[in-house]
Amino acid sequence: MPTTTHFTLAYWCVLIAALLPLVCATLAKKGGFGRAPQAGGYDNHAPREWLARQQGAAARANAAQANTFEALPFFIGAVIIAHQLGARQGLVDALALAFIALRLVYIWLYVADKAMARSAVWTLALAVNIAILFSGYR
Repeated sequence: MPTTTHFTLAYWCVLIAALLPLVCATLAKKGGFGRAPQAGGYDNHAPREWLARQQGAAARANAAQANTFEALPFFIGAVIIAHQLGARQGLVDALALAFIALRLVYIWLYVADKAMARSAVWTLALAVNIAILFSGYR
């Protein structure tokens, strides 16, 4: 008899986590929209070069984008492993939501240049991710 499966809240969090880099990219590029590349505006022909020349909040948003991509594989893996190990779904969902909330705070702190708080939130998000990974451990 086939098992009935459904898209869990934790899986929805994976989708949200996969979209967070786009939020960061938008924050990094928004100051350059509406101006010609020759006037320092966003250059879609050479986006990485344009981003590399940015400073301040735009540069920090771009760095947050890179870190958000870096955090994604571990989060995806942790959620999948937790599901495969039969972790309590409510726990996995709650931890996945906590991870997303922490990553949103992390992005805000990064763009706002709150380095110490950002690092603390990054550490908490990593701890939550580790908790997701081990939530099905028996």
